[in-house]
Amino acid sequence: MQVYAELALAENFCMDFTLLFAARSAVKNPASVKRLLIASALGAVFAVVLPLFKLSAIWSVAVKILSGLLICLVAGRFKSFKAYVKFSAAFLIFTALLGGLLVAGFSLAGLDYAAGQGYILSKIPIGIPLFGALLIIIGAKKLAKRLKKSYMNGVKCRIYAGQSQIEIKGFFDSGNKVYLKGSPVSVIPSETAKKLLDISGIKEGVKIHTVAGSRTIGVFTADKIEIDFGEKRETLYKVKIGVNPNRADRAILHCDLLEDIKTAV
Repeated sequence: MQVYAELALAENFCMDFTLLFAARSAVKNPASVKRLLIASALGAVFAVVLPLFKLSAIWSVAVKILSGLLICLVAGRFKSFKAYVKFSAAFLIFTALLGGLLVAGFSLAGLDYAAGQGYILSKIPIGIPLFGALLIIIGAKKLAKRLKKSYMNGVKCRIYAGQSQIEIKGFFDSGNKVYLKGSPVSVIPSETAKKLLDISGIKEGVKIHTVAGSRTIGVFTADKIEIDFGEKRETLYKVKIGVNPNRADRAILHCDLLEDIKTAV
C-alpha cells in the first residue's frame, strides 16, 4: 500500500505539473516553474488523500474543483481576477480532457477504471497518463501560438500621457519578457518619451537583460495607447511603458497586449 501511495504521488505530481504548464502556455501567464512545482506537489497530496475520506460522488467532485482552484491560485501570477479565472478555466478544461482520454485508454486496453480512487493509477504503467498529458501540452502550445498573432511590421501607435501625445511605429516582440508588478512593459525610445513627459521624474523602474548586459530602465504608466493594425484600431488603458536609453526608431510592444486586446473585445 505504501508503494502504491508513493507511485500515486509521483504520477499525480507529473500530471498536475504538465496540466499547469499547459494552462500557463495557453493563457500566457508569467508564472515561474518554481510556482508550478509547488502547486503540483500540493495537487499530488490532494489527489492521494481525498479518496481516503470516502466522500459521496457530489462532494468528491466539489472538493476536486475547489482543490483545483486552490492549486491554480498557488501556481499562477495574476494581475487581475479575470486573469485568475482564465488560468483556472484552462487548467480545469485540460484536466477534464485528459481524464476523458485516460478513461478511453483504459477501456481500449481492457482495464478497469475506478472513478474517484486517485491511487488506482499506480496499477498501470506511468507512461500511459504521461503520454496523454504530453498530447495536452502540445495542443496547448499550438493554441498559444494561434492566440498570439505576429504583427512584426506596419503597426502604428499613439501614446497618451497627461495632455501630451506622440505617434510612433512599433512591432510586437515575442522576446520581450519584461514585467513590472505583473503588468507587461512595452519600450519606447527615450527621445520619444521626452515628448510625452519629463523622464527625470519617473519613479518606477525595472531591470532588463540584453546582450550588452543588465540595466534598470525607467517605467511610466501611459494613460492610454492606440494601436493601428491597418484594418482596425484598438485602444488600451493604463499601459506600462519603459524608456529605452539606446537609440531606436520604433516601439517594442509586449505580446501580452495582444491578449489584452482580445479580452477587451
